[in-house]
Amino acid sequence: MRNIRPLGALLLALILGMAAAAYAARWLQQQSASNTLQVIVAQRDLPMGTRLQPDMLQTMAWPKAAAIQDPLTELDQAVGRVIHMPVQRGEPLLQSKLAAVGEKGGLSSVLGPGQRAVTVKVNEIVGVAGFALPGNFVDVMVNMPDSQNQPVSKIVIERIRVLAVAQDVSSNESKPRVVNAVTLQVSPQQAEQIDLARSVGTLSLVLRSQGDDLPVQTSGSRKMDFLPQVPAAVVPVIAVKATPERPRATRPAPAAAPTAAATPPVPEPPRFEVIRGLSLSQE
Repeated sequence: MRNIRPLGALLLALILGMAAAAYAARWLQQQSASNTLQVIVAQRDLPMGTRLQPDMLQTMAWPKAAAIQDPLTELDQAVGRVIHMPVQRGEPLLQSKLAAVGEKGGLSSVLGPGQRAVTVKVNEIVGVAGFALPGNFVDVMVNMPDSQNQPVSKIVIERIRVLAVAQDVSSNESKPRVVNAVTLQVSPQQAEQIDLARSVGTLSLVLRSQGDDLPVQTSGSRKMDFLPQVPAAVVPVIAVKATPERPRATRPAPAAAPTAAATPPVPEPPRFEVIRGLSLSQE
């Protein structure tokens, strides 16, 4: 009798503990259910243009604190739909990432309302050395003669999304791909501008940052911008300091020819007086 009473107390405590644990688990489950939402996420990375199948999707509890806009909550809402942008593994599927119901997939399902697709022929250099991948943004630059028939390069369209490279809309790669054509998503007016620019000049693509959406106004670059014209040669005028004029040296007048010295008079021979008798004569 004494051994039964402690065993009964132990059994009662065990039953009460299990009941409390079950109640706590149920309470936590209810709290979790009230704080989370069941959403449809991708089981693997999905490129744009993919038609969704059941084996590509799964259901996951998503916290309501991290609210997302228009998520899919049922598999039936996603199966058979086409996504028009890449979806990463574990990323919830949103209505904004799906094409309209009835789209057959392919490039047309990727285009948004009022958008057009235009293909630009490029080479390894013009195509940003192969780094223009689907989902990137590029600027379109044209090289053409201006009104003075001088070559000018100018960005004519900014922030254009690349839809496909060489007929491939997959953007899972990050390495450069050498292609001969790039398909861009543009408006109807931009499509006209690209067609005109392509017929009058040479098109180039300029890769830009994904987060850079600020427009840039440029006047274009011309040859004179990096090779300025050299002005015509000007003969420098050298200032010569005036020197005082030296007085002209006067040439001495030619000396008069020396005149012959006056011939001294020839002395007369001495005369002697001679007395002869009564007469006096000189000799």
